[in-house]
Amino acid sequence: MNSPIAPAPVSAASDREPAHTPGPSPLPAPLTLSRTGPVLHVRLNPSAQDDILSSAVLDALIAVLDNLHDQPDIRILVLSSLGDDFCLGADRREYQDALAADPTGAALRRIADKAHRVCQALEDTHVITIARLHGKVIGAGLALAAYCDLRAGADTSHFRMPEVGLGLAPAWGGAMGRLITEAGAARIRELMLTCDDFDAPTAHRLGLLHKVAPLDELDDTITAWTKPLARRSPQALVLTKRMLTGYARAARTADTTLLDSHLLAAQLAQPR
Repeated sequence: MNSPIAPAPVSAASDREPAHTPGPSPLPAPLTLSRTGPVLHVRLNPSAQDDILSSAVLDALIAVLDNLHDQPDIRILVLSSLGDDFCLGADRREYQDALAADPTGAALRRIADKAHRVCQALEDTHVITIARLHGKVIGAGLALAAYCDLRAGADTSHFRMPEVGLGLAPAWGGAMGRLITEAGAARIRELMLTCDDFDAPTAHRLGLLHKVAPLDELDDTITAWTKPLARRSPQALVLTKRMLTGYARAARTADTTLLDSHLLAAQLAQPR
């Protein structure tokens, strides 16, 4: 089965081209993909410096999720990370660079809109999505996980919503409404305003995690979901997911997620 992301074409070298000279090491691919039957494993592949959601990661996730429309035989997607942490949040340096290059905020809004596209694609895809979480799950990383249908975390994982502490509103991917629907307004309000760190058992009590397991048993926990899901009727799974998504969106009553990129750009553009 071909990978959902096709490799970039490589042009053939001509006889007149100079010999290759060593240059900077290429950045790793933003995602690593593998497949077992109807299960697609998507692993965030962070750079050597950070476990963050850069534009390159968002572009790759959009490509994978968009291609799922043409691959109905893929029925389950497991999202995890190859880094020490699942995700440390959005790439704020990229935001600042975009704003410096384009003070109108248009470039920054395009980056932020990618986050919205990823989250909506996770919610809308026919595939049952599973987040496998370990290490730190911070800010945009928690938002990304919240849009997965099922979430399992290592018992050593830690979570935080740091945006207010950084002087920002939590405006990434339209996740505030999703988090409130999943865990309840009172607790999400507290965690967003205080920026408190919370552990895996707390995340489980809130409904942000469905399962907690020791790190060395986390893959078995994921498999305990994927094996029976793979045997279910594809039509029943898709219909049930569509119904659940519909009810969740109805519970949100007002959807202001399209404003998130504008809010983020406006805040970052303010003098500090």
